[in-house]
Amino acid sequence: MAKKAKKAAKKAAKKPVKKVAKKAAKKVVKKAAKKKSARKPNAAFMVALAPSPALAAVIGNKAVPRTEIIKKLWAYIKKNGLQDSKNRRMINADEKLKVVFGGKNQVSMFDLAKLIGKHAK
Repeated sequence: MAKKAKKAAKKAAKKPVKKVAKKAAKKVVKKAAKKKSARKPNAAFMVALAPSPALAAVIGNKAVPRTEIIKKLWAYIKKNGLQDSKNRRMINADEKLKVVFGGKNQVSMFDLAKLIGKHAK
């Protein structure tokens, strides 16, 4: 009887380990599957756009993607200290940016993309 009990105890001890190992293996496979389906960047953002002469005065003449236009515009704003000191959401226009902003002295940072759309084709 003692031998049968020992064998049963060994079998019982082995089963949970296998189930735990299988669950862990499934989690690893699911994580690997999620990593494969990483988001791809939208090709529309990567299309090089030619800036208008007014925008070219600020960022340069080279055709660059829309994302780069925004980056260069922010670099210009920070370099020249054009961000409003009291309300950081607002951008004060200098002579070059006033043309890009459609004659406005001050615009919101959230309007930048809309205003850039008119100057990049």
